[in-house]
Amino acid sequence: MTILGTGRATGGISIIHAVGLGQGCSTGIGLETIVELTSTPIPVELDKHSLLESVVIVWKNSGLPLPPSIGWKVSSSVPIGQGLKSSSALACAALRALNEATLAGLSDSEIVDLAVAAQRHSGCTISGSMDDCWASISPGWKLTVPTQSASESVLLTGQVEEGHTVLIILRGDRKEIFFDKFSEQSLLFERALSTLASGSIFTSMSTNGMAVAAAIGDDEALRICNSAIVSGAISAGISGSGPAIAVIAFEEDATTLESHLLETGYTVLSTIFSTEEIEEVI
Repeated sequence: MTILGTGRATGGISIIHAVGLGQGCSTGIGLETIVELTSTPIPVELDKHSLLESVVIVWKNSGLPLPPSIGWKVSSSVPIGQGLKSSSALACAALRALNEATLAGLSDSEIVDLAVAAQRHSGCTISGSMDDCWASISPGWKLTVPTQSASESVLLTGQVEEGHTVLIILRGDRKEIFFDKFSEQSLLFERALSTLASGSIFTSMSTNGMAVAAAIGDDEALRICNSAIVSGAISAGISGSGPAIAVIAFEEDATTLESHLLETGYTVLSTIFSTEEIEEVI
């Protein structure tokens, strides 16, 4: 078996849920997915949406070259089905592996377009995950419109200040989500968008988390987020459609806050924000 190409991408957390107002914003974190393209087919566990198959389909439909026989090896620290952009990370990493193997020379925006198309084809996204895919392969945050092409989708961009720790609370399996309820929280989503535009991304993240929790009826998330803020967090909110909760703390407060969060009985992961360009692995 030969490794034909390797791609890397990261998970992420939400700043604004794209279903709320038709504009989404996410930022990358230090949990990553590495995909190796192999010359021999290999079964991939936990790809329940057959996303890798969709990646190949959209790649071929775009007229791009494909090796005669391929397989995938996936290594990932991004929890699946938690709202932490695992599908975007998998799609982007796989596409970057194909890009390297075939010398296709695709730009980041072209990778994002194909990743969005693959996720829509596989049925693992409602919004298209444009902001999630950008977060998977680039640092900072981008406010995007999912109905536009990747190169035209970005409305606002910004960087995340250094010196913060991201604490992720994992709360089991995702429950059924009814997206028609999101419109009922439009005022909160508008407040989140307004604070993001003014540069207050952590306030925006917390407000978005309140809106999502209200839309999906997740009272426990609201209690956990409020408790985290009282205990020293500077931001806390559901990521994506949940159930994971992202809690932001200053580095010096992270250990104490993590101990508090562990009292919930849930698993807590500690990581950082992505600060560097995600390069293809050579």
